[in-house]
Amino acid sequence: MEEEKRIGVYVCWCGTNIAKMVDVVDVAKEIGKLPNVVIAKDYKYMCSDPGQELIIKDIKEHNLDRVVVSACSPRIHELTFRKALQNAGLNPYMFEMANIREQVSWVHTDRGEATRKAKSLVAAAVNRITWHESLDKRTVDINPATMIIGGGIAGISAALEIGNSGRKIFLIEKENKLGGHLAGVDLTFPYMYSADQILKPLIKQVTNNPNIEVFLNTQIDEVFGYVGNFETKITPGDGKEVELKFGNVIVASGLKPYDPGGIENYGYGKLPNVITSLEFEQMLKKGKIVTKEGAEPKNVAIIHCVGSRNKDYHEYCSRICCMTALKFSNQLRSALPDTNIFECYADIRSFGKGCEEFYAQTSRKDIMFLMFDQKNDLPRIRKAETMDECDMLIEFNELLSGEDIEVPADMVVLMVALEAQENARDIAHAVGVSMCGNEFYIERHPKLDPVATTTDGVYVVGGCQSPKDIPDSISQARAAAARILATINIGQVEVEVTTAVVNEDICCGCQTCVNVCPYTAISFDEEKGVSVVNEVLCKGCGTCGSTCPTGAIRSRHFTDKQILSQIEGLMSTSIELQEV
Repeated sequence: MEEEKRIGVYVCWCGTNIAKMVDVVDVAKEIGKLPNVVIAKDYKYMCSDPGQELIIKDIKEHNLDRVVVSACSPRIHELTFRKALQNAGLNPYMFEMANIREQVSWVHTDRGEATRKAKSLVAAAVNRITWHESLDKRTVDINPATMIIGGGIAGISAALEIGNSGRKIFLIEKENKLGGHLAGVDLTFPYMYSADQILKPLIKQVTNNPNIEVFLNTQIDEVFGYVGNFETKITPGDGKEVELKFGNVIVASGLKPYDPGGIENYGYGKLPNVITSLEFEQMLKKGKIVTKEGAEPKNVAIIHCVGSRNKDYHEYCSRICCMTALKFSNQLRSALPDTNIFECYADIRSFGKGCEEFYAQTSRKDIMFLMFDQKNDLPRIRKAETMDECDMLIEFNELLSGEDIEVPADMVVLMVALEAQENARDIAHAVGVSMCGNEFYIERHPKLDPVATTTDGVYVVGGCQSPKDIPDSISQARAAAARILATINIGQVEVEVTTAVVNEDICCGCQTCVNVCPYTAISFDEEKGVSVVNEVLCKGCGTCGSTCPTGAIRSRHFTDKQILSQIEGLMSTSIELQEV
């Protein structure tokens, strides 16, 4: 006779996030009537310390062997509650979470219907957890070396942080020099510091650090292995192939400027004095602001959001463009005090320390700010009919005045968007990270884990994760470095245990699983004629199990019995549990 299960169920209010739309008291009351449910409670904040202590106390007092928490997304607090179970002496995989915030409260307007749906989701979780099994932790040793892809400010910062601790760094840069995007910048906002004075000492520290090995003109094709034990082969520019072994990877491959040639309104590539923000930056570095004809411009227009915040190009904000444009206006006013300067903007976004003050200071320097409709009416640049007063005219409806205007310009600076590198997808494939629709790398969690990825041991920092300023890039780089140093100092790291396992007795040797595994975690044993799972590489995604024609592969913690029982609990009209 099967031993009776003892399940504890906890329904979270999440303040008013859940309770405003779900009758959490009624949910707990009804779920408490289900078979095997020993105790069912509601509490305002289950993720809080008192909420976790409540679970730990009940496990000990009521001899619970399984726990269900109905609250927010498992992505946010599943690990929190698993640790609570572990602190109570219960296997952390005897836990199941029902999402009644994002999947119920936040998407419904009818309180009665939302409450009924919440009951169904919690009942499904109760039905599923009946079939949970204890899973044991696994650890792997950590190779103390780290590979960093990208030699910009983020990559350099991470390399110095880890290298200065005495650990080995392999710094891979595809260009022939370090520095990345920052190497092409003259002054930095909002305090107008010299970029070279920031960057050059850091590069010198990198080249002089015996723990940092720099490979220029080098790209990564493929990385093999798993957290703690990665390896790759690289061929530095005109050099011999080198094999590298390392325990962690930091991707800091940065961004590139958007090519505005596809925006016909601006005439880039056709009108010689329409230039990009990076081209103008080079003028500033050389200390000479002149038109293509060699004359100092009498009228300079700076157009914001070129390729940004527009559904036809990139919908996201590139973050640094507004402040860079204000920096340009300050530099123009200093270099050419008699020149007319026009800031043609959609919005001014001046977040960050000192940035709003910088905006206010700039607005008092006789610079004209003109607002256009970024979504529906981009400015149009055309050659002036007569060249007496100006070279070009910029036409648009100015939103603040409501009038159609013409802005004179001898030079137009386009504040171009920042976008993913051309080889971003290749790098993602090489190191096993996911990408969003804009081809930025996806972090494990946008709030709670912004530098790690779903591939253990691989971190993303700086602009390759999303457009960001220097301080944010450095902060992320140092955060990733700290995470890596922590694992190196411990010497071991825990790896996923909800992995796939092969039943060799019924494996037919078709190798379908080998071909579909996105983590290259499955190989074929020629001698036995069966597939073999590398459980350290496996992430438990379930792709192999869903395609196996014989059912020889099952995923731990996601067995057929568990999933089917969850579905039956969800579809039950009376929320009475049924045997699978």
